[in-house]
Amino acid sequence: MKRKDALRAALGARSLDRETAPELPAGNPAEAVEAPPEAPRPLVRSGAVGAMGRSLGRIASAAAEARAMVASGDRVVELDPALIDGSFVQDRLTGDPAEHAAFVELIRERGQQVPILVRPHPSAEGRYQVAYGHRRLRAAAELGRPVRAVVKALSDEDLVVAQGQENSARADLSYIERALFAIALEDRGFDRATIMAALAVEKTQLSRLLGIGRAVPAALVAAVGPAPKAGRPRWTALVEALARDGAGEVVTRILAAPDFSGLSSDDRFARLLAGLAVPASRPAPTPAVWTNLGGRPVVRIERGRQGTQLTVDDALEPDFAAYLIQSLPQLYATFTESRTRDETD
Repeated sequence: MKRKDALRAALGARSLDRETAPELPAGNPAEAVEAPPEAPRPLVRSGAVGAMGRSLGRIASAAAEARAMVASGDRVVELDPALIDGSFVQDRLTGDPAEHAAFVELIRERGQQVPILVRPHPSAEGRYQVAYGHRRLRAAAELGRPVRAVVKALSDEDLVVAQGQENSARADLSYIERALFAIALEDRGFDRATIMAALAVEKTQLSRLLGIGRAVPAALVAAVGPAPKAGRPRWTALVEALARDGAGEVVTRILAAPDFSGLSSDDRFARLLAGLAVPASRPAPTPAVWTNLGGRPVVRIERGRQGTQLTVDDALEPDFAAYLIQSLPQLYATFTESRTRDETD
């Protein structure tokens, strides 16, 4: 059995929802809304206080959205949350319960300052479908309140672009959530131009998202969660690790650990990636040699579990070691800049 088949057998095959999306009816009578005041910038801490701070920050950053809606002449109506369905394509995994609870509490205390965007439902008369604002809708439903919304007639393409760009503008989706969103759009038949517009990415970035998202089994993503701190390089490393012999058995063992589900999403990702590392029992790699333009073996490179060692042959290049040491600050600055760029791809 191939490695990929063995891994899928261990975790379960990916299944994607292929429901069909409809169109919307007219909205309720509209009422004008004043632009909400800016919320104070919070001090973010860990735990429940940190969750409250992050929710405050998102509400503050969304105030401009509400003002833009008013400035463009859009009107806000109050709708029964029970009449509103989610988007036909999912854009996020299960969130942090503590953060959601803090968000609901803010809505309870401050009210819903930023309207959501909906369209009349394409196939269910009298109902609506969300373009963005799923968390605000869920909070209003839990509080038993009507939700304030802008109702617009949107095509399927308009809806997914609005949905994706709203999340991209707030840097609200993790890397793997963006990858799964891209896959869901592609599987529903949207062209690459629409998907790139929805995610505000270029062609190369979209190809990476699709490649990584399709290489990780759905059951594994569901078990790990959004892993908000894991960017493209770490997901790429995980994909490479999953291709190794015996990866399926290792993943099954890690996911079955009694304490695994109690970890944060980022910690679950870290444990999985560490567990899939090359076993210590494997033989040490043969040292590599870097040669200069003249073909002389100037640097011996040895990589092991404890680190990487460079040995410069002073007899061949007497001044190179000193030059290398002096250049370390500049080399590290270049490395840091490239890594930051990769994390945002």
